[in-house]
Amino acid sequence: MTADLRSDTVTKPSPAMLEAMMSAPVGDDVFGDDPTVNQLEELAASMLGMEAGVFCPSGTMTNQIGINILTKPFEEIILYKGAHIYKYEGGGLAGNSQLSVRLLEGERGRLSSRDVLNNINNSADPHQPITSLVALENTIVREAGSYYTLQQLQAISETTDSHNLHLHLDGARLFNALAETQDNPSSIGPLFDTISICLSKGLGAPVGSIILCSKQMEAQARRRRKSFGGGMRQAGFLAAAGIYALKNNRGRLKEDHHRARVLAGELRQVNWVASMMPVDTNIIIFEIPEGLSTQVILDKLGQENIRAVAFGPKQIRMVTHLDFTDAHLEIAVRGIRKLKL
Repeated sequence: MTADLRSDTVTKPSPAMLEAMMSAPVGDDVFGDDPTVNQLEELAASMLGMEAGVFCPSGTMTNQIGINILTKPFEEIILYKGAHIYKYEGGGLAGNSQLSVRLLEGERGRLSSRDVLNNINNSADPHQPITSLVALENTIVREAGSYYTLQQLQAISETTDSHNLHLHLDGARLFNALAETQDNPSSIGPLFDTISICLSKGLGAPVGSIILCSKQMEAQARRRRKSFGGGMRQAGFLAAAGIYALKNNRGRLKEDHHRARVLAGELRQVNWVASMMPVDTNIIIFEIPEGLSTQVILDKLGQENIRAVAFGPKQIRMVTHLDFTDAHLEIAVRGIRKLKL
């Protein structure tokens, strides 16, 4: 048995999820005829307090769609310097939307309303791009799953509203954040123009993300999905997994958080961990000491049946998930204790 901690995307459908997938009624989603896709989009929109949803293959696509329909070329987006949409989406901000970026530090990646206010360009100055969009990430992958409180999100939303800016949320792991804050998901939607949620991370579906927006923006989102190559046909087989995930896998996310904290406690005791970011949800990021190689440590962990990933020149990341059980936790704990460098 291997403790695979590379990402929460490594999960496989459970027997119950597979049964839901195989029994799903389907149609041609590009024509709007797939009843299971329609059900998923309506469920997600209702859950998040939004009007409409569009099912897509990936979170990168839903982020890029949301940003594209809220901006025009040559405008500027405000975001955290380590945001997924900036670092891990293949230059899509430039290639898809021709945007300038204003990269901010934030507090563990979390921007404040003051950060936003201080970085809005003067729209009357032709030397500067027009600030049109603020993008937030929740949870924040580069900061070990740090998350926003509802009050922080409300303050930023008030600022963007008062300055006629749009607000997008990369909510790939939004439900991990909500598991900690205990806020109702429907309180999130009204704060944003567009929200991207991922079904294939902590929720355990094999494929798929949803872009949530207003009814007015839905046609634009579908048009952009098509031009980005995301139009799928009998996608209900995949949508059924998303429905199952939203209905059955949100309530157990705190189990992943608990196991992450247990692992973090073990990692703090070993000599090959120099420091560690706070573990807020299901992501662990630690620094290794000078003189050690991340690859050497990853190889040694692999020999103990533990899989992790390098997350920088001196960083290693581990992510817990629904396929990482207490039995896998025991393997990981034994391997961490055994490994001496």
